Amino acid sequence: MNQYAVWGNPIAQSKSPRIHQLFGEQTGKSISYVAKLGNDLNFENELMQFFAEGAKGANITAPFKERAFSLADEYSESCLLAEACNTLKRLDDGRLYADNTDGFGLCSDLERLGWLKPHQRVLILGAGGATKGVLFPLLKAKQQITIYNRTLEKAVRLAEKFAKYGKIQTASLAQIAEQEFDLIINATSLGLQGKYVPVAAHLLKSAAVYDMQYAPDMRTPFLNYALECGARRYQDGLGMLVGQAGFAFKLWEDEFPDIEKVLKQLKSEMENAK
Repeated sequence: MNQYAVWGNPIAQSKSPRIHQLFGEQTGKSISYVAKLGNDLNFENELMQFFAEGAKGANITAPFKERAFSLADEYSESCLLAEACNTLKRLDDGRLYADNTDGFGLCSDLERLGWLKPHQRVLILGAGGATKGVLFPLLKAKQQITIYNRTLEKAVRLAEKFAKYGKIQTASLAQIAEQEFDLIINATSLGLQGKYVPVAAHLLKSAAVYDMQYAPDMRTPFLNYALECGARRYQDGLGMLVGQAGFAFKLWEDEFPDIEKVLKQLKSEMENAK
């Protein structure tokens, strides 16, 4: 039985063990996947011990993605650009391969929704780790990206880093209000504090609105605000979560699961748990 785990802090709320259990059942793979509460002082040692004991792979979530990145021996292109990993695989020779499947998970969910078309004008809110993890796949999908961040300099540095991969720029809230967008993506962590970026209401009403965070009934603070502004097309990040897990599962087990089926099952379970 192949051993896997997800590491984070906090981690008790993680849906990843259930998602991968469903993947295993669906594909007939015999796997063990557990949640591990990472110790801030001893994370690296604990993770390396997990692999030393024979584990085949691990997922990494906040706040350890950058620290896990530094432990790897080989990297995917998307992982190198993000400078953070959410997926590690132990290779046959014992070395660690790092990937970042967040962007592919996002793109697969946008495709599922019919919201990923070439040359769209996409506004991304935030310039932190979540944004870094998705820019490369979005630019490969020919999205025209504008980044807003409270600290403009951080957004500018990110745009400069990714400029060679596609059309990307930065803007202030005032400048954003004078533009038009096909898709608005919230990649900030403000929702954890019950807050959101006050994007101009007319933009949220006309664009498709996506929040990388997820919540029962999609009621994240940002999506609640978008609905108050008249948003007609909106979605939370549960599909992205299942999508990125699907790409990690494929890396480990060499079989891509039916993401749509597992997403429906997960939504049903969350609805029944209310």
